[in-house]
Amino acid sequence: MKIYRIRPGAKVKLSDYSADGETELAGDKERGMGELERLKEDLRQLQQMLYAERRHRLLIVLQGMDGSGKDGTVRNVFSGIDPHGLRVISFKSPTQEELDHDFLWRVHKEVPGKGELVVFNRSHYEDVIAVNVKNLSPKAVWEKRYDHILNFEKLLVDEGTTVLKFFLHISREEQRRRLQARLANPAKHWKFNPEDLADRRLWPQFSGAYEEVLSRTSTEAAPWYIVPANRKWYRNAVIANIVRSTLAKLELKFPAPAWDLTGVTVE
Repeated sequence: MKIYRIRPGAKVKLSDYSADGETELAGDKERGMGELERLKEDLRQLQQMLYAERRHRLLIVLQGMDGSGKDGTVRNVFSGIDPHGLRVISFKSPTQEELDHDFLWRVHKEVPGKGELVVFNRSHYEDVIAVNVKNLSPKAVWEKRYDHILNFEKLLVDEGTTVLKFFLHISREEQRRRLQARLANPAKHWKFNPEDLADRRLWPQFSGAYEEVLSRTSTEAAPWYIVPANRKWYRNAVIANIVRSTLAKLELKFPAPAWDLTGVTVE
């Protein structure tokens, strides 16, 4: 899946990346769904070892335009994982208490401990994306945050955390279709927010802000992946594959028992 990984220093232009997927898997939904189920079983076993061994930490960051499928990714990729050692953190608009601290305060306390797999549904990157596009803070404030974010992620990696960052890449037309589907289905009305339409009008500005983030903050230790997300099943299979491969490289194993089990039986 190296084709989706952004190399450090690369200048990203989202129009250069397909939102549909370009490998042979992209047009084969049945095969892709079967592959996803196999990957989820691998993830389940690897995460059990991650939790039992308590030696490594894994942080997964999900970012993307409204409707790109962050919630769907969590449901479909991580649904089979034992909830022990798994946490999903959804970062909403900051509370007053959070605003009273530095912008990383609410983020740092949620990073994974040893044995944990933590998924950020949105993240600290909102503090250089949304605040930029919506003019919530002056440039003199949010521009400095790029260095803070790079140093923050370097700290996490140096202390033993593996960091994977996924940008879920959808087309503007696919976003229109998904937002319209929310309006058409009463069961999905709760997901609709009028701000989604206001943000949609800022599509070019959000695209530019994401391009800057992807260009400036993809590092060797904490890489960004641009994942084609127009096809939900394809998005899920790509992310599951990358997470599985990353966990496999950690050479996880179940720890030896702390006591001698020779001859122990259960009556």
